[in-house]
Amino acid sequence: MAKRTELRQQKKRSRWIRRTAIITLIFFLSSVTFGGAMIFAYVNGTPKLTEEALNDPQSSMIYDMNDEFVTYVTSNERREYAKIGDIPELVQQAFISTEDTRFKEHMGVDVKRIFGAALANVQDGFGAEGASTITQQVVKNSVLSPDKTIKRKVQEAYLAIQLEQKYSKDEILEMYLNKIYFGSGAYGVATASKTYFNKPLKDLTPAEAALLAGLPQRPSGYDPFLHPKAAEERRNTVLELMYKNGAITKEQKEKAVKTSVTDTLVKEKAKRLKYESFIQQVIKKLKEKGISERAIYEGGLKIYTTLDPKAQAHTEKVLSTDEYVKYPSEKFKAGVALLDTKTGVIRALGGNRTSGDEDIAKGFNYATDTQRQPGSTIKPILDYGPAIEKLKWSTYKQIKDEELKIGDWEAGNWDDEFHGDVSMREALVMSYNIPAIKTFMEVGSEDAVKFANNLGIPIKTAHPAYAIGGFKHGSSPLELAGAYTAFGNKGVYHKPTTLRKVKFSDGYEKKFESKPVAAMHDYTAYMVTDMLKDVVKRGTGTLAAIPGLEVAGKTGTTNMPEGLDIEKGSSDSWFAGYTTNYTAAVWTGYDKTNAEQYLTPEDQKIAKYIFKSIVSEVSKDKKTAGFEKPKSVEEIYINKDTGYITKDKMVPTQLESSL
Repeated sequence: MAKRTELRQQKKRSRWIRRTAIITLIFFLSSVTFGGAMIFAYVNGTPKLTEEALNDPQSSMIYDMNDEFVTYVTSNERREYAKIGDIPELVQQAFISTEDTRFKEHMGVDVKRIFGAALANVQDGFGAEGASTITQQVVKNSVLSPDKTIKRKVQEAYLAIQLEQKYSKDEILEMYLNKIYFGSGAYGVATASKTYFNKPLKDLTPAEAALLAGLPQRPSGYDPFLHPKAAEERRNTVLELMYKNGAITKEQKEKAVKTSVTDTLVKEKAKRLKYESFIQQVIKKLKEKGISERAIYEGGLKIYTTLDPKAQAHTEKVLSTDEYVKYPSEKFKAGVALLDTKTGVIRALGGNRTSGDEDIAKGFNYATDTQRQPGSTIKPILDYGPAIEKLKWSTYKQIKDEELKIGDWEAGNWDDEFHGDVSMREALVMSYNIPAIKTFMEVGSEDAVKFANNLGIPIKTAHPAYAIGGFKHGSSPLELAGAYTAFGNKGVYHKPTTLRKVKFSDGYEKKFESKPVAAMHDYTAYMVTDMLKDVVKRGTGTLAAIPGLEVAGKTGTTNMPEGLDIEKGSSDSWFAGYTTNYTAAVWTGYDKTNAEQYLTPEDQKIAKYIFKSIVSEVSKDKKTAGFEKPKSVEEIYINKDTGYITKDKMVPTQLESSL
């Protein structure tokens, strides 16, 4: 009986094993069939390799708002072709050790590396780690888009195998070493050797060969002229790889590691990019969108931007010469962002003045990266805009300007006086602080922060000091300009962008669109604008007024650092303003404010002069409409003496807006 039971159990197990095996086989065959069909479809659509594509580095091209060619990503590019016989073994091995140690052994695709990368991709997501060989990189940089997709990887592998069948290893390595980008406008290893060391390849030392081999991964990040420390760390990593791969001895490695990068470089740096402030922002955003540096510099991309070249050229001229504005010193800094009011796209960026070219090249752009306290330019965003949106205040809402103490902090106005009952309009026009703080407190921190976030101001919390621009981390001209566009665009906000679309060498096209967001009601935008027009007409912003244009805007200054008691001195000066066509935000100041470097009352006017010079120029020969009043807004006359509504035109009146 026990044997029968055991036999039945064995038969059940056997049937289960057979059933499982059959199901597994069916699943495997289905996967192979389906996968095979997919692979066939991918391979069938693979672009063709041509001699021209394989041998010529493909510089990416920048186009402006009208699809007109502006410049290459490296406008000062230089090329010198080197035959493989003229490239020393030391140099060849530096790249093989860094990029593809099994280059001489594989057939174009390294299966061993694929399994290692596959494990990383399972753990960290597809695309986390690449397994591309030198052969695959030649293919990728010649005809394929840089997208990290299965389709592109299949096509890359297929073409790499084809390439290995058609060309020798030496020919493929020659293609690679003449195609890759090394930064500073240098394509190809021979050009790079002249650019960085002013040497032919045959004279390179192990330290110099290793430096070059480390550059293609991140040409801008490892630029030895701008980032010598990062370049040296990368070079030392390559030297270690060369030693492990038998390309150099231990003694050579140790000697090379002790060599300073800066001691080996030529003394002069190549010229900068055309429209560098704008183009560097384009490159930065492409990277954020997942496009690699190699693809940007070597992939033959066609990059369509929002650049207005005339506006950009004029912005640079205003900042770099004294023709429009008299600057106090070369150390005086400035940042400008010029946007299209209706779409929010960036038309021009002023990253700094002439003395700041190096700052921009190092990756710091005063238009986009500076984070300084915005002063009173924040009042429409954190105080009065939210008050209209949430509390439905009219522009003649009365606020008492009086002594105000919050904990240990005693608030004050710029003129050290209190003005009693003032309208919201008057408080904004004359930039009184106490009414702004009171308004913020009545709105509530949570609603004020939400309103600011809807306008692209990335603050998480706010307290009363924020109401007058006392930010912990500050704002950039680009953030501020982006926020102000919504006031001039009936409450609709677009995240500022420099990109429209990118076309890859394989024909793939990627579009970038900034979706409109209803940040506030149209009546809020109009009523804020109506008050800001008075700031420019008769308030703190009169120096920014442009004859013939309806301009709305706000000034902003910040206090001197604690311990520096300089009467009427300031750390920062801002002006943010707009017409129905353009919005611009300008910051001026010094990197570090001290007793020798600070803004005098005269210096504080410069931000307004810069705004006026740029916006008046870009508005020439262009029709600029006025701001349209929504039907929900009612215009009423207020008796200036009593603060009450009046129909008597014989008394002093102020035209106000109400819901």
